[in-house]
Amino acid sequence: MSDDREVLRCGQLEILGRIRSASNATFLCEATLGERRLHCVYKPVAGEQPLWDFPDGTLAGREVAAYLISVQMGWNLVPHTIIRDGPAGSGMVQRWIDQPDPEPSPGLVDVVPPNKIPDGYLPVLQAYDYDGGPVTLVHADDVALRRMAVFDAVINNADRKGGHILAGVDGGVYGVDHGVSLHTQDKLRTVLWGWAGRPLAEMADDAVSAVSGLLGALDGALAAALEPHLTADEITALRQRATDLLEHPVMPGPQRHRPIPWPAF
Repeated sequence: MSDDREVLRCGQLEILGRIRSASNATFLCEATLGERRLHCVYKPVAGEQPLWDFPDGTLAGREVAAYLISVQMGWNLVPHTIIRDGPAGSGMVQRWIDQPDPEPSPGLVDVVPPNKIPDGYLPVLQAYDYDGGPVTLVHADDVALRRMAVFDAVINNADRKGGHILAGVDGGVYGVDHGVSLHTQDKLRTVLWGWAGRPLAEMADDAVSAVSGLLGALDGALAAALEPHLTADEITALRQRATDLLEHPVMPGPQRHRPIPWPAF
């Protein structure tokens, strides 16, 4: 892993292709350092689309901040992420996650007929498919997804789509695309609502300790590491969300008028 991080940080970036499904300029790249090669995702700051509610040019920094918070919580939910120069200027560079081909069915997040919810899955909402037939949005009742739901509540993730949850060939479960997170205002939008109202302690054996450790770290080195990427008010809001979750240790529920990102995948 340390070798991969060195390749990501210092390797020559070559663009292999553009990821067209992304709303911002996003490229699959290969980083080469000597004989070592590593696939990665590169999002140049210059390719970020303006948003009405997030300051321009801040999405890459928010991705790095989310990674640093994930590391502090000890859950390895976000692939190694940095900011560095690339072919189109400074941007976010993140380790590529190889996924099974074909992906298992049902996926970690999926849509199924209302009367055929798989064992081990939780319903989120009822909807209609493109042909007008009823479907149910579901997600797996998986400990990695439970941790991801806690993580999203802490970072105030405004865009947890099903397609932003990756099952790696290494057995890990990873979250990507955290550019619209860590706002001062409540913007939590997610497909992982299946545990709404569940006690924090039931989400994972280490859920309470992970949030407590994050809160402690925000009074020390982590705050300093986040300062290049977030404003003082955003760091204060992060600290307050962690505090509130410990003082009222129950998973939040959908309270906004648009609690699910669209499209959901």
